Amino acid sequence: MTYKLMRGIGMLAVAAGGAALLAQTLRAHEKPLDVVLKVDFERYAGKWFEIARLPNRFEEDCARDVTATYTPRPDGRITVVNRCVEKDGSINEAEGIARRVEGKPPSVLEVRFAPAWLSFLPMVWGDYQIIELSPDYTHAIVGSPDRKYLWFLAREPKIDPALYEKLKERAKAQGFDVARLIQPEQTGG
Repeated sequence: MTYKLMRGIGMLAVAAGGAALLAQTLRAHEKPLDVVLKVDFERYAGKWFEIARLPNRFEEDCARDVTATYTPRPDGRITVVNRCVEKDGSINEAEGIARRVEGKPPSVLEVRFAPAWLSFLPMVWGDYQIIELSPDYTHAIVGSPDRKYLWFLAREPKIDPALYEKLKERAKAQGFDVARLIQPEQTGG
């Protein structure tokens, strides 16, 4: 074999290996999340404190006292109110709605904060999947299957450091980049 031919075969092998690695990485993120199979939304309802989150554009100004409040509705949907104190001290509050995804466990929801008249557009609905929920409904992990969004929620503004580490390990096992987690300050307000 000539040097050019061997070099070409070597470059092709490197390219094929790189493509295979990229495909494997993409497939890992396409893997469905292991979600909670049962959720009692009457027990899930109420106020949750955000203990940690992956950075996201819609919470980039939230500095402290980040909460989510869920209220079941008679139509089977859930009203969602997200609230935080921004870096400048102002209050930011957004109201949305969550709906179950047909054919999926009750922990697989879609959430919309866009106006109701846009609800026919699929891109206004975001994935909200409960991947951890304590039996006593005191803490939860919520994420999206693309692993871009992740929240640790608790009924109290602070959790035990050992529980926080356990939640990080659970999220990491599902493919989330827990090294990027942000922990907003919680004053209990």
